[in-house]
Amino acid sequence: MKIIILGAGQVGGTLAENLVGENNDITIVDYDKSRLRALQDKYDLRVVAGHAAHPDVLREAGAEDADMLIAVTNSDECNMAACQIAYTLFGTPTKIARIRSEPYLAMRDKLFIDSETKNSDGRPRGGFVIDELIAPEQLVTAYIQRLVEYPGALQVLEFAEGRLSLVAVRAYYGGPLVGNALAALREHMPNIDTRVAAIFRQGRAIMPRGTTIIEADDEVFFVADSRHIRAVMSEMQKLDNSYRNIMIAGGGNIGLGLAKRLERTHSVKLIEHKLERAEALSEQLENTTVFCGDASDQELLLEEHIDQTDVFIAVTNDDEANIMSALLAKRMGAKKVMVLIQREAYVDIVQEANIDIAISPQQATISALLTHIRQGDICNVYSLRRGAAEAIEAIAHGDASTSKVVGKAIGDIKLPPGTTIGAIVRNDEVLMAHDKTVIEQGDHVILFLVNKKFVGEVEKLFQPSAFFF
Repeated sequence: MKIIILGAGQVGGTLAENLVGENNDITIVDYDKSRLRALQDKYDLRVVAGHAAHPDVLREAGAEDADMLIAVTNSDECNMAACQIAYTLFGTPTKIARIRSEPYLAMRDKLFIDSETKNSDGRPRGGFVIDELIAPEQLVTAYIQRLVEYPGALQVLEFAEGRLSLVAVRAYYGGPLVGNALAALREHMPNIDTRVAAIFRQGRAIMPRGTTIIEADDEVFFVADSRHIRAVMSEMQKLDNSYRNIMIAGGGNIGLGLAKRLERTHSVKLIEHKLERAEALSEQLENTTVFCGDASDQELLLEEHIDQTDVFIAVTNDDEANIMSALLAKRMGAKKVMVLIQREAYVDIVQEANIDIAISPQQATISALLTHIRQGDICNVYSLRRGAAEAIEAIAHGDASTSKVVGKAIGDIKLPPGTTIGAIVRNDEVLMAHDKTVIEQGDHVILFLVNKKFVGEVEKLFQPSAFFF
C-alpha cells in the first residue's frame, strides 16, 4: 500500500517503523527536517518537509495516487484540514486522523463524515470527510478502566465486542499452575475452556504446548470468555481483591474521563496541581473528591491515606512527575501503581523499577491505526510487547474453494512460525481453538503472533480469492 503519514512525532515514527517492514511504500511529512533525516537514515521511506495540510506539500508527498493518508500531527486542526484537502483535491480513498480535543470528539457525529456516506448521500453535506477517527485519550481511559476491573492483570484486550478477552498475567510462586504443565489447566478447571496463546520467559517467547511447564515470573497470555477471566487468573496467581480505593494524579482528559467512569463503583480521589482546573473538575465530577496540590507531596499523600489506596494512577502530561509520584505512593503503602509514559525509552526502565504497570498512549494509538491498515477483513489489532508481537481479530470469508481457512480444521492450516489461533467467536458463541475445530464462513478468529514480521502471511491467509467476489 502507498501510505502518507503526516507528523514525524513519536506516533508517526513508530507507525512508520511498524509499516516499513511490511512492503508498504511510506512517505512522511513534517516541518522538522532533522527529525525527517533521522527517520530516513533509519528506515527505507520517503520524506517531504513542509506544512502537512498545504495542497502543494500533499501533492509532493503523492496524495494523488496514495491509498491512505494518516494524519497524526500535534494539531487536531491540521489533521482535520489535511484529510479534507486530500479528499477534495486528490480523492485519497482512506483518511485517518488523530483527534485529541474533547469538544471536537463530543460533536463527532455532526463534524465528521466518512467518504462512503458522503458519496452515497447525493446531496451536499457539511463536515470534515474523515474515514476513521483515533482518539488516544479515550483509548487509554478505556484501557486503564479494564485494568482496574481485573486486579492483577498486566494487559486486558477485548475482542468480538467484549465477548472474548486476551489477558496477560505474571505467574507467581504459589499459583496453582506454577510448576505444572499447561495440560493441567483442564484438570484444574474442567468447566472453563481457556487457551494459553503465548508465554514470555525473561523476554523470550515460548510457544505453548500441553507439556510446557509454567514457571514463576512467566508472562502468560491467555484467551478466555470475558465472563471467566477472574477464574483463569486465579490459576496463575493468588487473586487480588477487587480494587475499592483509587487515587488519580492528573486532572487532564484522561484523569477526568477515568474518574467519571470509576466514581460510580469505586471511592475515587483526584489530585490536580492547577487551582482553576481543580475547581472545574469538582463541578464536573459528582462522587470524586478533588484536591488541588502536588501528587508527590508526602504530607498530602499521608493525609489522604495513601496506605489504604488500592491503586494509584499517575496520568499527568509529565513522565518524570508520573514516575516519581508513583514510586513515592508505592513506598508509602499504595498496593498497586500505574503510570502513563509518553517516552518509549522509559517503559523498560519503569517496569524494572517498583512500578506495576506502565501505560503507553503511543501503543494504544498504534494498535488502533494498525486495525485500519491491515489487509483482509481485520477488525481488531493490538500491538504487544512494544511492537514485537501482535494480537489480531480476523473475519473468515468464503468457502472451501475460495478461502485458505474456511472449511479447514485448525490443525490442517499452515500457520506462519510463532503464530497461534487462540479462539473463535461464532455468532454469540465463544469457542476455544483446538486442532479439530473447523473454521466456518463469518467466524471471528483470534490470532497471536509472537513475531510481527509474519503479519503479511496471516493477512494473505484471510484474504479470499478473487472468485469469492
